[in-house]
Amino acid sequence: MTWQESYTKWKQFNQLDESLAFELANNEDNISLLEESFYKHLEFGTGGMRGEIGPGTNRMNIYTVRKAAEGLARYIEQNGEEAKKRGVAIAYDSRFKSPEFAMETARTLGAHGIQSYVFESLRTTPELSFAVRYLHAYSGVVITASHNPKEYNGFKVYGPDGAQISSSIADEIIAKVNEVDNELTVAVEDAEKLKADGKLAMIGEKVDEAYLRNLQTITVNPDMIKEVADDFRIVYTPLHGTGNIPVRKGLEAIGFSHVEVVKEQELPDANFSTVTSPNPEEHAAFALAIEYGEQYNADILLGTDPDTDRVGVAVKNDQGKYEVLTGNQVGALLLHYLITQKQNHPTSTVLKTIVTSEMGRDIAAAHGLETIDTLTGYKYIGAWINAFHEQKDRKFLFGYEESYGYLIGDFVRDKDAVQSCLLIAEVAAYYKSKTMSLYEGLTALYEQYGYYQEDLVSLTLKGIAGVEQIGAILTDFRTNPMKEIAGKQVVAIEDYQSSKSLNVKLNQYEEITLPKSNVIKYKLDNGAWFCLRPSGTEPKIKFYFGVKEETMEASKKALEEMKQNVMGRVEALVGVEA
Repeated sequence: MTWQESYTKWKQFNQLDESLAFELANNEDNISLLEESFYKHLEFGTGGMRGEIGPGTNRMNIYTVRKAAEGLARYIEQNGEEAKKRGVAIAYDSRFKSPEFAMETARTLGAHGIQSYVFESLRTTPELSFAVRYLHAYSGVVITASHNPKEYNGFKVYGPDGAQISSSIADEIIAKVNEVDNELTVAVEDAEKLKADGKLAMIGEKVDEAYLRNLQTITVNPDMIKEVADDFRIVYTPLHGTGNIPVRKGLEAIGFSHVEVVKEQELPDANFSTVTSPNPEEHAAFALAIEYGEQYNADILLGTDPDTDRVGVAVKNDQGKYEVLTGNQVGALLLHYLITQKQNHPTSTVLKTIVTSEMGRDIAAAHGLETIDTLTGYKYIGAWINAFHEQKDRKFLFGYEESYGYLIGDFVRDKDAVQSCLLIAEVAAYYKSKTMSLYEGLTALYEQYGYYQEDLVSLTLKGIAGVEQIGAILTDFRTNPMKEIAGKQVVAIEDYQSSKSLNVKLNQYEEITLPKSNVIKYKLDNGAWFCLRPSGTEPKIKFYFGVKEETMEASKKALEEMKQNVMGRVEALVGVEA
């Protein structure tokens, strides 16, 4: 079916949602927008789907949500009556249409006789992960687009273990989704009828209380917190998302009483009206928090994204100015604290992604602990945690990724910014008890383990042409590999799509044991590396860079030279400046 035929089908559907019909009519002369909205079906990928809100097969709306939920329902049905009875836990964040999409999911599941548990108001993604396990549900769904711009929403699926679904299960659900011929005619049941029949249960307070109890178990040194808490000040911003209540309650429960919330960003707001992007990775998102920090002389600033699975941290640097730390820096601080201040088992293991700093591996190795690399995405970290529990040969200590995602307590099986806020505050309090700032603690780690520096460059290439450009970049780096970068020799090229790692000097290949993924990683003879990875949720290709040198100045210089060398090649390829 061409995009024009698909558009006509929607336009002529006499039961089309009124608001979507109005949008279609209002944009009937915007041919490029209509083509973008209908030229394909919004892809249900390895974890679910994410896209801009609006009418069309390539947009998030009640019909594409119903189609995704129908695929999930058919998958659950094939696993028997017990799976249907265990049902699906459903949460949603503060974005446009999130409550509606959550209820449409429950109505679609209900048409198949599948039990659903829907939070009565917005909740965080990590609490949804917790709820799946707590309720012994067979699956979970959270309606969120995480840190994407306000125009987006998404549908993320979890397995019975509370982790994002594995690739094999995703393939089965995708097949079921693709069986749906017409998203406009997916059957749904009346919500009130489902409630009356007991097939739709509204949940909330009981799960909240259980989650909060578990949060308090991650504290390493409560006595130290008590000693410092009266003189320790935190500024927190939920960036208009779901974190306000759980983060504040969690911090209070472990002893942090001086928490100032950024009032302008405290309440849910689907427009994210005070920030350009509700992403704590974007330093501009901390502008208001920094003003509050200066006013209250805060020891630490915390900011979580809309669904509260990522957290950014800012602290005063050696110039007395608040500086936003990178995800790699925060991860190193948390890991070092857990290793040095906690009684750990000899088999305690660190999990990190292939694009996360090698500093964590060095810290773990210095204390005799192993680090395992995974592909990008917490589904892979969750899978390892499950394996540890089944095989009982390792203990999970800490999991993290460079994009501000951390997990400490495995009662959640996804990155958890609520947990992270609590532990980050504890680590900062620990350094304060030593008359040090968190920044000085980070500097001490650099002095001990080496000066690591990392960076990320994201290149946005929208539309059909953008997809082709991203493909062309990846093809070029595969078929015309770089041999030298900023004067350093390439020693290995890892292609995760072919599962082959090339030893450049020996011209020999080795197998990569991780799952296949459209990712390429170059390693240089000085230990530096860079990686190319197209985003699975946005029209972007991401370039990750990492170096280690003997001084901070040398490290920053090496990083900048590598970035210029690589991105110069990319810009020449696509004619777009990154």
